[in-house]
Amino acid sequence: MAGGGRTSARSRIKPAADANDIDDSPRNAKRNLKARKDRSRDHNYIRIFDVNLKVMLGMSAFAFLVILFLIRHLVNPAEEARRPRVVTPFPAPKVMDLPQFQGEHRESLYWGTYRPHVYLGIRARTPQSLIAGLMWIAVKDGRYLMRHVCQDSDELSTYGWTHHNGRDFGHQVLVDQDLMLTTSFLKSKVDGCGYGGDWAVRIDVQSKQSKWNEDTTHLFFYMADEDGNALSLSRDFDIHEDSILVSGSRMDVGGWQLHLKSMNNLEVHFAGFKTNHIHNLSDLVQQNLGSQARKFGRLQLSDTSDDSPNILVFQISAQIPFKIDIAFVSGNVSQSSRVEERVRSLTGTILTGQLREKQREFDAKYEKSFNLADMIDSESLNVGKAALGNLLGGIGYFYGQSKISLPRDPNPGDHDNLISYWPAELYTAVPSRPFFPRGFLWDEGFHQLLIWRWDVHICLDIIGHWLDLMNVDGWIPREQILGAEALSKVPEEFVPQHPTNGNPPTLFLVLREITHSLKEKRFDATESEEISSFLERAFVRLEAWFQWFNTTQLGKDRSSYYWHGRDSTTTRELNAKTLSSGLDDYPRASHPSEDERHLDLRCWMYLAADCMHSIAELFDKDNKPRKQDYGTTAKQLSDFEILNQMHFDYAYGAYFDFGNHTEKVRLSWKEKKVGHNYATRELVRAVLERPELRLVPHVGYVSLFPFMGKLIPPGSWILEKQLDLISNQSILWTDYGLRSLAKTSSLYMKRNTEHDPPYWRGPIWMNFNYLILSALHHYSNEDGPYRDRARAIYNDLRGNLIRNVVLNYHQTGFLWEQYDQKKGKGKGTRPFTGWTSLVVLIMAEAYGET
Repeated sequence: MAGGGRTSARSRIKPAADANDIDDSPRNAKRNLKARKDRSRDHNYIRIFDVNLKVMLGMSAFAFLVILFLIRHLVNPAEEARRPRVVTPFPAPKVMDLPQFQGEHRESLYWGTYRPHVYLGIRARTPQSLIAGLMWIAVKDGRYLMRHVCQDSDELSTYGWTHHNGRDFGHQVLVDQDLMLTTSFLKSKVDGCGYGGDWAVRIDVQSKQSKWNEDTTHLFFYMADEDGNALSLSRDFDIHEDSILVSGSRMDVGGWQLHLKSMNNLEVHFAGFKTNHIHNLSDLVQQNLGSQARKFGRLQLSDTSDDSPNILVFQISAQIPFKIDIAFVSGNVSQSSRVEERVRSLTGTILTGQLREKQREFDAKYEKSFNLADMIDSESLNVGKAALGNLLGGIGYFYGQSKISLPRDPNPGDHDNLISYWPAELYTAVPSRPFFPRGFLWDEGFHQLLIWRWDVHICLDIIGHWLDLMNVDGWIPREQILGAEALSKVPEEFVPQHPTNGNPPTLFLVLREITHSLKEKRFDATESEEISSFLERAFVRLEAWFQWFNTTQLGKDRSSYYWHGRDSTTTRELNAKTLSSGLDDYPRASHPSEDERHLDLRCWMYLAADCMHSIAELFDKDNKPRKQDYGTTAKQLSDFEILNQMHFDYAYGAYFDFGNHTEKVRLSWKEKKVGHNYATRELVRAVLERPELRLVPHVGYVSLFPFMGKLIPPGSWILEKQLDLISNQSILWTDYGLRSLAKTSSLYMKRNTEHDPPYWRGPIWMNFNYLILSALHHYSNEDGPYRDRARAIYNDLRGNLIRNVVLNYHQTGFLWEQYDQKKGKGKGTRPFTGWTSLVVLIMAEAYGET
């Protein structure tokens, strides 16, 4: 068809002529040249201007289109041919180009607290933005310490958004030693605003102990322009007369001003910098302060600036307690009286009233969305609000290029060949602000289980951004480290993404719920139309994603799958990690091979096929083959007999992986010689028995995937066996939640390397406890002999999980990445309000479609 199109186009631009006019033979060349010269001297030649003007314009326009066509189809293919396939974008309209993500929706989300890696950071959803943020100086053991980037070593007693609606309001509490800061964020859209509207920040500084009152505290608030535009300092700053700190102008928001208001007695100093390295701002400020302290013995910025600075930092010093309001106004800032009115509406008592109203709105929406008032106590209710608030407040915007690792060159000594993905943006929730302030593909599906119930528009926006990162093969890099600020938080060896490796397609969890709710008519007319448009546009990308898994992760046996990327040559790992599965060190076959069958991936593929079938039913009623294809795949992957043949151990009564395995593997100390015959020891892997193809006998979260997927018939004796495993205290059950690996496993709580403590080998994780609860809830409502037992286990497990998360929050001030299976204490990273925030859905007993 394309060829026919080119032929017809060529035939249309060829002029009609009779036989006497097409003699182009060489022997006539001179004659034709002479004739052309003669015609050029003929005054009648200027009759060309008698031609109809419309015809001329039409021909010119057509010629222009032909030139564009040639450029696109002759030049671009050459460029495409030089671009490696792995960094070629998926050739379909972007999901984020849908009209529903433009206009009012796009503008309403323009400004936000989209810098989750700092304690308070504001930016716009644009690649080169104005950014704002907060630093402060803490005193510990007589030393001054700068706070800016979230990090565990700061040892804050607690911090996080106790309320955040994901759009225009947030309230955060930070406790650092005896210093308590509350930061509130508010957006406003009124006549005269620039694009995205105005915003305000309130910072309230208190002391936890009255004896510390009247001590001087130093805050630092900054504005920076990533585009490098110069900022203008207000030299005559007076908060009682002229509150402007800094002003500037940008293409996106027009003119803008930053104002500072306070009823307290403040001392203000500043420093201006010109640099593209905004992620090193903490160092610049500390260097400036250190220089001033050495020269003059005082802790204050230098009141100097580089020429045409694109960063201005303001030091605000005052005695505790004090409160400051910072207002950003943009757009029409030429009329001073109108600007003053807008600033007044974003500061002082008016701001106080607006913040209170926003908090009431948050509480009311929380109750409406999750209906918890009669289900849990007030302490649990507040923890749930903090979990949701910090998840929404942790949404970030990133822009940059992923680093992709191409296969190694066969030449000895060559290293991985790194290539850059195309420049891309990502709007995403993050698992943990201090440790993982970036996008993780498999975490995102769990995040959205909560977010879609709060704001389906934000949810679809996030999923759309992820799907637009898909390459031509249907692969999405599983970890997104975009931009200098994100890269600064990641060790170099973890930056490259490997195009052979996937991640659990958990986005299908939320897409299945949304599709089901759409069929059940649980959305209003406008939402239903937008969700339908989203699913139609996204479908081709979801198909490509499904097919990528269905081809690259296939196993040797029909309908079997295994996670690619395990290291079969490792000599230091007790069990080669399966990072792409998301379950890192969870025990798999001792000897990685292509013979493996991974139970969890098979069940993820069932989820994906089932979801694709549901979406196809909405839109492809006349396309029977496509529906039948996904329906058939889902039916095959849920076939109970085949599942049992491939993964069930009848003697043990449990489901397992299959692979080349021996249990007789251990880590042993081995001496080795290094430089100058210096002897050192290292832990290396020792295999004491030849492996064989068999089921891998480790009970844990992977064993429960068929149960979590509700693939076991409610009347089957195998269901009873799953309930036995879950409820047995010697295997998975604890008073705080279900262990990730059974106490009976040979690798239970075993280190994987000398420096690699157990991760998925015992501790309690909220995401899988949520999925297990969902299955227990399902079976407790299905007719069958195990219904009552499922209900009893469900009630006990739900109560244990809620009680332990709430207790830890009140004891430590945080939600945690995982919880200790012996005493229930929080472990891993903190705060971790990624999938741990699923405790809200556990409280609400919200498990999606059943």
